[in-house]
Amino acid sequence: DAYLTSCLTSPLWISVALCLPPSCWISLKRIKIRTVTLHQIAFSAALMESGSGYIGPFTTEITLTYRKVFTNIGNAYNPITGIFTAPLKGAYMFSFSVYGHANPSTPSTVSIVKNGEKVVVAHGHQDQYSVNSSKGVVLILEVGDVVYVRLWSKRWIYDDQSNHITFSGYLLFPLR
Repeated sequence: DAYLTSCLTSPLWISVALCLPPSCWISLKRIKIRTVTLHQIAFSAALMESGSGYIGPFTTEITLTYRKVFTNIGNAYNPITGIFTAPLKGAYMFSFSVYGHANPSTPSTVSIVKNGEKVVVAHGHQDQYSVNSSKGVVLILEVGDVVYVRLWSKRWIYDDQSNHITFSGYLLFPLR
């Protein structure tokens, strides 16, 4: 018990030496310490900051601006433009959702876009009740790449204080 307690209460560099039996001790000269930098990048936002209402339909596609920011660690998401800009090269996970009230002639369709190219589409359409859809995708981004969500032309969506429509992303791991 005293042996275990000393391992748990000692600083890490002492714990390593104390927790190993003497037969396993090695020269500290042979131990290379590597500095690990943690890159913390994550955001999550809902479409409407307050109130409720429809967005669309429009004659052209529009970039959605998610104004109610829950999290924006690293400040890579801009709630004024709706655009996430990659601060470093890496694998990123993105998810987004769409919600709308049923309408026989107007579906709810949005897509996630990387540098101007549609990547994944979330779509909902039915005559009655509500429609919703959500999608996720892992993207490899270079520094400065942009990701955002676009509402398709002639489509509409609905959001309210329940935050049905969200856009989130985070760095899975950096790449060289």
